[in-house]
Amino acid sequence: MIEFHLDDRSGVSPYLQLVRQVRQALRLGLLREGDQLPTVKEVVAGLAINPNTVLKAYRELEHEGLVAARPGVGTFVTATLADASLAAHGPLRQELRRWLAKARRAGLDDESIEALFMTTFRTAAQEEIA
Repeated sequence: MIEFHLDDRSGVSPYLQLVRQVRQALRLGLLREGDQLPTVKEVVAGLAINPNTVLKAYRELEHEGLVAARPGVGTFVTATLADASLAAHGPLRQELRRWLAKARRAGLDDESIEALFMTTFRTAAQEEIA
């Protein structure tokens, strides 16, 4: 089961953070069809957020066809976003961990690592388009 977390510094609304975390878990194969999402009550207790925030996230995921609510039972995954590239994730994750270790040894903190990664990611994406 997925365990949600919120980043108050991200500038992204809490409901959207929940949606993104479910999408990422689906893309990475961490959630599969038939898996149950935490109940609204569990998420509210774990994150100390408004139940309407969780309901909004779950409704959006349902609208996208990724989950389905079963009244009185819970919310279940109905689709996946994982594809054939899933097999490549393991070796890429290992390379990324090595890179992260090098970045930490170079003295970068989490925010610096994230900034460096995201800037490089966006630049590379723009270069691919051009």
